[in-house]
Amino acid sequence: MAGPAMNNTHLLAAPVLAFCLVLGGCGSKPVEEAPLAGAAIGGAFALTDQDGRAVTDASYAGKYRVMYFGYTYCPDVCPLDVQRLMAGYRAFAKADPVRATKVQPIFVSVDPARDTPTVVKQFVGAFGAPLVGLTGTDAQIAAVAKRYAVIYSKEAGPKPDAYLMNHSRMAMLFAPDGKPVALLRADESADAVAADLDRWVV
Repeated sequence: MAGPAMNNTHLLAAPVLAFCLVLGGCGSKPVEEAPLAGAAIGGAFALTDQDGRAVTDASYAGKYRVMYFGYTYCPDVCPLDVQRLMAGYRAFAKADPVRATKVQPIFVSVDPARDTPTVVKQFVGAFGAPLVGLTGTDAQIAAVAKRYAVIYSKEAGPKPDAYLMNHSRMAMLFAPDGKPVALLRADESADAVAADLDRWVV
């Protein structure tokens, strides 16, 4: 993603990212509450997967969803983030195969004009299973981006079809019930992603 990148930490208020401890019974170990607990992000969506099938948020019910928004023509940031995200997932899966089966990584395109299911399939295929790719109409992408606090815009290029997309850069983890849990540090390293998954996936 060329041009001035949008800092994901600016899109969510600081209180949302704050940590707090919720104490259990007397003498029990403190339980750490999810950083995004109570945040007004996430929710229903209706999109198309890389195989051309209509899917909704209910298609992934019961799974921890890792949601990353980007586009396949991104020259730098998106491929690196997704690479770290999936490398971190694989490290987590190697350490704990059972918990890893509860996680569904999802790539959502913010460039539906170019990111057809066929193009998205080629992109996610480069990073390996179980990553799935989703796209849709302009209206569908606008709706899901709004619900997930993702901002994106087109940046004109030298040719009409050679534009870039500025977009929010964050990987969000949602619980099996659809509630937001935490941001995953896909912008840092695979080890950071693996540590985040180990911390929040139960």
